[in-house]
Amino acid sequence: MNYRMIIYILGRMLGVEGLLMLIPAIVSFIYREKSGIAFLAVSIVLGIIYLIFGKKRPQNRMIYAKEGFVIVAAAWVMWSVFGAVPFFISGCIPNYLDAFFETVSGFTTTGATILIDIEVIPKGMVFWRSLTLWIGGMGVLVFTMMLTSLDDQNSMHLMRAEIPGPDADKLVPKARGTAKILYLIYFILTAATVGFLLLGDMDFYDALLHAFSTAGTGGFGNRNASVSYYGSAYIDGVIGVFMILFGVNFNIFFLLRMKEWKAVWKNEEVRTYLGIIAASSAVITINILGIYENVFRAFRYAAFQVSSVITSTGFYTANYNLWPELSKIILLCLIFVGSCAGSTGGGIKVSRFLILYKSIRQEIKRMLHPKAVTIVRINGKKVGKDTLRGVYMFFVCYVLILIASTLLISIDNFDFATTFSAVLAAMNNVGQGISLVGPSENFSIFSSLSKVVFCLDMLLGRLEIFPCLLLLEPDLWKRKF
Repeated sequence: MNYRMIIYILGRMLGVEGLLMLIPAIVSFIYREKSGIAFLAVSIVLGIIYLIFGKKRPQNRMIYAKEGFVIVAAAWVMWSVFGAVPFFISGCIPNYLDAFFETVSGFTTTGATILIDIEVIPKGMVFWRSLTLWIGGMGVLVFTMMLTSLDDQNSMHLMRAEIPGPDADKLVPKARGTAKILYLIYFILTAATVGFLLLGDMDFYDALLHAFSTAGTGGFGNRNASVSYYGSAYIDGVIGVFMILFGVNFNIFFLLRMKEWKAVWKNEEVRTYLGIIAASSAVITINILGIYENVFRAFRYAAFQVSSVITSTGFYTANYNLWPELSKIILLCLIFVGSCAGSTGGGIKVSRFLILYKSIRQEIKRMLHPKAVTIVRINGKKVGKDTLRGVYMFFVCYVLILIASTLLISIDNFDFATTFSAVLAAMNNVGQGISLVGPSENFSIFSSLSKVVFCLDMLLGRLEIFPCLLLLEPDLWKRKF
């Protein structure tokens, strides 16, 4: 284990977080808020840490997959630890555990909140809250890699450990080049979201916050009523469309840029993802038709909630707690499914369900024709044994963690719908469930133990379990193994 290289990279990453805190500090000073001092104080501390640990590069720069997993897991925890401090020392969130919960929820793009009245929070703090979503959307390491050299030689190990999905592919030979391309796409889509929201008469501050939340698929806003505050079909449509776009694998946008139309059309994951959205929206529209005035209004609310839940964004325009059970069950199922691999969305990912479905079909064919050679293919390419094994183990670990977390949260003695959907929302980085954690509610009702469990679940969900579990393996910490 190359500890010096791990400390060096973490030091550089904390330095980048310190620079980022200057942005909400500026916003605070623009609005003449004293809370900006909290960001400056933490920024200075992080700058000192960078100078001590991240300035001088070690002689041995070699890192492997094990170091990559450690760096990714440690970086997310440390960014959350320091990212919570401005909330705490400014008094906006007096309890540090609550501040940590809010920050973990931001960086993991979950969007779960303990804040009861967001509209009384200073604008600089609200800006930082939404900015954490935007940074976490593409990943804190990918963001740092895009800005700095970090470690050109071995940075693909970091990307593989952080980018969600069964596999992480390079778009160009160098990982840093891939990070820059991904963030260029991210910038363009975010800017487009801001532009379209401004056309809907949303002011620039609100448009920027909602664009950050839409891009990061996290759902933090600056209104207690979320997107329903605006009461605009146009704004609903803009955010709904961009939520779907940010839930698509970013490689697809690269292929579009390269005019690889056939490769885009043949992508099974994207076709399945869009098909699920269309089918779910249609069924829920029919199911809630009696609640709304006409089919267009029903479709507007159904499509928005489906887009919000499957992409794990968490915005809402209607309280679906009041919808029929069928609609609520469909939304719960969408929490499980999630968006595409390589997107900013959460959930198990459509690609994993495709692989699982095709593996089941393969096993059935093998039972019928024992001597036949069957291969699992996605987009016409063979899925390797390592990928298949990884998918199977992911599902096993996911279910075990889901059960264990539900048991721990049940100590708070809330109803099953609240308990189970809260765990599901945290693990899949959605931020809202049903019953007492429905779209218009929050997580402030839970105990300190439950909030710690939720923080772990959010990190496990965003990093897709294994980077966090590896930290518990004693052999990992040996210098040679």
